[in-house]
Amino acid sequence: MNEECEKPSPLSEPVIVVEDDQIIRGLMIDILSEIGLRSLGFDSADGALILMLSTPHTYPLVIADHGLPGKLKGSDFIAVVKARWPSTATILTSGYSLDPTIVPPSTTYLEKPWSMDELVTAVANSLHTDPPRPKM
Repeated sequence: MNEECEKPSPLSEPVIVVEDDQIIRGLMIDILSEIGLRSLGFDSADGALILMLSTPHTYPLVIADHGLPGKLKGSDFIAVVKARWPSTATILTSGYSLDPTIVPPSTTYLEKPWSMDELVTAVANSLHTDPPRPKM
């Protein structure tokens, strides 16, 4: 994604990225940065939830892997986020086939391995914006 892109309107708060694999988490944060979005990365849902509960902010988007260390799995974390902050958009990722009933309502499911375009499209759809397009 090195080509120049028209970026979506900046968000007032960062995107929360929860992924225990440091390389994948870093890649997601880099992709989000390339399309003009700030993000905060966590290796567990527990840490992300502690931050979210301790600040008055409403985060626009949470992206979480399902298989996470700690007390909360990704789908459980997203269910808590949707209950407490219903306006927060959510994306659940997993490298395993998930039973569709595990994916919380109004959550985008993104199966690994995903492409950069699939992630960007999922983010744009979740935030109800057009995906960034190369500048002409």
